Amino acid sequence: MNIKELAIRIDQTMLRPETAENEVIEFIERSSNLGFATLCVPPCHVALASRLLGSSKTLVSTVAGFPLGFQVPGVKLLEARAAFDDGASEIDIVMNISRLKSGNAPFVTAEIGSIVRALPEAVIKVIIETCYLTDQEKLSALEAAVESGADFVKTSTGFAAKGADRRDVEILAVAAKGRIQVKASGGIKTLADALSMLNAGAERLGTSSGPSILEELKGGV
Repeated sequence: MNIKELAIRIDQTMLRPETAENEVIEFIERSSNLGFATLCVPPCHVALASRLLGSSKTLVSTVAGFPLGFQVPGVKLLEARAAFDDGASEIDIVMNISRLKSGNAPFVTAEIGSIVRALPEAVIKVIIETCYLTDQEKLSALEAAVESGADFVKTSTGFAAKGADRRDVEILAVAAKGRIQVKASGGIKTLADALSMLNAGAERLGTSSGPSILEELKGGV
């Protein structure tokens, strides 16, 4: 895998709650020409990121229902629509973990499905936060994401007790059977981490360490 091939599989992310606007600007200036799939910024900075990236092939992504997913029905849709209107092409949405663990997977399908239908041009990723789920619940969450029409099922927010796990990625990728793509995120800091997740079946990676991972690959070429 060369640098270009790896970069296009990465959502380079800055979602720390203490992130200031000048840091977002520096983040975009530092990352915009490295060939990443998207730059993921907090919802309040999507319009800024969209303006700065302009016609760049690197798109803007953001989050909704982040990081806990507890919002009442309709709120995530409002967040996602506002983000799309501000220029986000891809939106990573935290599912309602509590509803899923209560055995109400149809709620998850309905909530995410309403967003997919409202924003057909957006790429929608469903964050299921695997560290809180049993293996059976992971499969249930994946099926809910598939039925919703989402584009990706994503392992983690990166803000929970544990991030991406190779075994979880393998479970999701096997069960997906090509019906939905898998995104691994949380704790991916090195080239070895990135390649491990890709080899396990992830199509996309979420990381705040994209530039250093690419530098590591460049150094090994």
